[in-house]
Amino acid sequence: MWIALSISVITVVLIMLRPKPLNEGTAAAIGAGLMLISGQVLPQQLLAVLQEVAPILLFFLGLMLICVAAEKAGFFQWSAYQAVNVAKGKGQVLFFTIFALGTVITAFLSNDATALVLTPIVFTMVSKLKLNPLPYVFTCAFIANTASLLLPVSNPVNLLPFTAFHLTLGEYLRYLLLPSLVGIGVNMLVFRLLFRHEISADFKANTLTYPSRDVFFKYTCLALGFIAVAYLAISVHGLPLFWAALGGGLLLISGGLAFRRLHLREIGSGISWSILLFIFSLAVVVKGLGNSGVIAALANALAQSFPQESFRGIATVALGNALGSNLINNWSMMMVSVSSLGVANSLPAPSFIYAAILGADLGPNLTIVGSLSSMLWIVLLRQRGLDIRPRQYFRVGLVLTPLLLAASIGSLYLMTQLA
Repeated sequence: MWIALSISVITVVLIMLRPKPLNEGTAAAIGAGLMLISGQVLPQQLLAVLQEVAPILLFFLGLMLICVAAEKAGFFQWSAYQAVNVAKGKGQVLFFTIFALGTVITAFLSNDATALVLTPIVFTMVSKLKLNPLPYVFTCAFIANTASLLLPVSNPVNLLPFTAFHLTLGEYLRYLLLPSLVGIGVNMLVFRLLFRHEISADFKANTLTYPSRDVFFKYTCLALGFIAVAYLAISVHGLPLFWAALGGGLLLISGGLAFRRLHLREIGSGISWSILLFIFSLAVVVKGLGNSGVIAALANALAQSFPQESFRGIATVALGNALGSNLINNWSMMMVSVSSLGVANSLPAPSFIYAAILGADLGPNLTIVGSLSSMLWIVLLRQRGLDIRPRQYFRVGLVLTPLLLAASIGSLYLMTQLA
């Protein structure tokens, strides 16, 4: 047990620090390799691990293809500029429209699209408008986490329990739609107060050059609408969600190649292969924890401590996942949670499953290390000349996250009583 725990700690430290030349994928792969070398995971178990995470990997691959094509088509830039049009020179309105835009993009294209694709576009746009960028880039980062509770596809982390426990879209929305909407409302109100002095009253939009809309742009908009409908239809029928993401990604990429707007080299470079390695390697590390008995010990402690429908039980699971996400990243935490809940009960109570999702989605608002997209977000902005320190993120998160979790956990408990 102690060998597996030690390897897990080493893996998490490497992922957080990422000493050169390591990235998140190779850092996690070192941990997976150590699990194999030490005998915590047997080589013949690797295929079973791959089969378990294959739907997540295929979904992520499809999602990255969608984002590559949509970004090349100018969809994200066009969306951000529409927010400027709606604002009509009013800084307060622009803040709320960026907030709403981030919510919609997160809901249907995932939190990674908002944090990593929308953020640089918004930063460039508000810089041209000579506005303080902080309220807007922080909005992109935080709403990427907060709104990722809305749908199973809003955060790839959600697909771990969604797939493992064969959840349905109807049940997911029944438990988490209200907590998600409450969380978004709390996030918006808190940010409006926190950044009230940084949000300009008025601005002039005549400094912007609006992007052109060609045939590929229109094709992309139609394809994205089709993908959104496919997500919902596939979820309703209980089919794997990666079919919609991968099919939609191939549809968009095919259009980009046909319209000569995309090249194979651009597609290859737009896919973050290290993320796929990261997910698989983490699954191997968690398998080692399971083989060593760590997961079973956690599961027994949880099962013996709280009734599954109690407020204390729901709050403990949600807060435990939120705190754990900030210690070991929400991917690692959700993998551990899914394994623990499965060991404790082959069919765990929905309240615990959705509490785990809530904690892993909202918890990363506290620190920069809570989610991979947040860690990449801060690097991305630094490359563009905006140096945001982790302590700045933490100061904002320290105000928002306790209120966010309290309101959302309370809403989830209410829904469990009504279910």
